[in-house]
Amino acid sequence: MDREYTLSVYDSIAALDREEYNALIDRENPFLEYEFLESMEISGCVGPHTTWMPRYLVLRDGSAMAGAIVAYIRFDSYGEYIFDWEWVRAFENARLRYYPKLVAAIPFTPATGTRISVHPGYPFEECAGILARGLVELAVREQCSSVHVLFLTERECSLLERLGFLTRLTHQYHWKNRNYGNFEDFLSDLRSGRRKQIKKERISLEGSGLEIRIVEKDDIKEEHIDAVWDFYMDTHSRKWGSAYLNREFFDLMLEKCRHRLVLVMARGGGKWVGGSFNVVKNNRLFGRYWGSVESWSNLHFECCFYSLIDYSINKGIDIFEAGAQGEHKFLRGFGAVPTYSSHLILNEAAGRAISSYLDHERGYTEGLIEQYNRQSPLKYLHEE
Repeated sequence: MDREYTLSVYDSIAALDREEYNALIDRENPFLEYEFLESMEISGCVGPHTTWMPRYLVLRDGSAMAGAIVAYIRFDSYGEYIFDWEWVRAFENARLRYYPKLVAAIPFTPATGTRISVHPGYPFEECAGILARGLVELAVREQCSSVHVLFLTERECSLLERLGFLTRLTHQYHWKNRNYGNFEDFLSDLRSGRRKQIKKERISLEGSGLEIRIVEKDDIKEEHIDAVWDFYMDTHSRKWGSAYLNREFFDLMLEKCRHRLVLVMARGGGKWVGGSFNVVKNNRLFGRYWGSVESWSNLHFECCFYSLIDYSINKGIDIFEAGAQGEHKFLRGFGAVPTYSSHLILNEAAGRAISSYLDHERGYTEGLIEQYNRQSPLKYLHEE
């Protein structure tokens, strides 16, 4: 049946119907849900007076929403976690303008997931192709130098390659549930030296006087968000300077996305002293923010890894993404996995140069992933 599709662009999620939009989102992607994007906008973490200007590209079949892409006009590259600073310098050296650029990504969230959402009742290839071409047309209209789709799926990456996008290969460390019955089953998958080290790290906290608990969904109260905010600000002030998020965002997440939240909270001396803020949807868990207001040896590992591995096993979660970077994840049972981004550089000469750069980088990254997994404490990675 021939369909008459139309494309529209909106600068706020408020212009879309919540239920109709959420019906597009894949079943393991919490960060494209209306409520999360709405929290980003209402809190002012994106939008006016920021370097993230929303553009919602919507495909309709008549009045029905068939697909969508969440994108942003960007005026810098902070909070993307696919680093293109060398490209910026190359553009500047060639007297070319790199910003603004158009980026389809989740702000401040390096989590893999669908970036081109298509309603399950519509053909993916057809609708995704229309949306992708619409994204390029939008970039041209907005006078952007390039289009970037970050942390997308392999399926989307292949589709965009056929449309002329360049593929960039990077890597992260993800934990995989191999039908473990308990934490000991997971430990049995590790080499003995690493298994003993993890047990030692967990035991070191048992006599510390700290109480570590998981708080989720309706059990999360304002006092927990108060503490999480303190942890988040302490981490940013020590490591990164100015914070990407504000307090209102965390309050809105409690109000609108409470059913997605999993907190690991450590309490000592009658107060919350550290913890992690995590997001779950169906079979996927995403570690997001960690912090502490007191220094405790191995508390980071417990709140960010071990308690959440326990949680994943108990809840039957398949994949736990603990966030960007960090070889300490690799040492604690997280395998190195490829992550993908797609890039279309509208200046032909610059595109050729970046294509050559990505070809060399890809070979290096493939070798790095292989090397990490060859040296991994996870025994099964040596058998695959």
